[in-house]
Amino acid sequence: MTNLTFEKALAELEAIVGKLEKGGLSLNESLALFEKGVKMSRFLKSELDKAERKVEILLKDEKGNLRTEEFGADEAGAGDDKEDEGGDA
Repeated sequence: MTNLTFEKALAELEAIVGKLEKGGLSLNESLALFEKGVKMSRFLKSELDKAERKVEILLKDEKGNLRTEEFGADEAGAGDDKEDEGGDA
């Protein structure tokens, strides 16, 4: 699995979920697929964490201070230049 990419892992995880949802597998087959799915999920989370760190690095200002900005596909124009959304109540 040294050539595993984010896209390949995501496609594999989707296939695993599809097989598990479809059913008809033995307990051992289901457990093996579940275990593989967990590994794919951990790999994907690790890759997303790496990407997030890269984005944070790119958002550093000229003084080296980190500017935080919300990152999300559903945020098209939703933020009004708020520095802190505070979501951690």
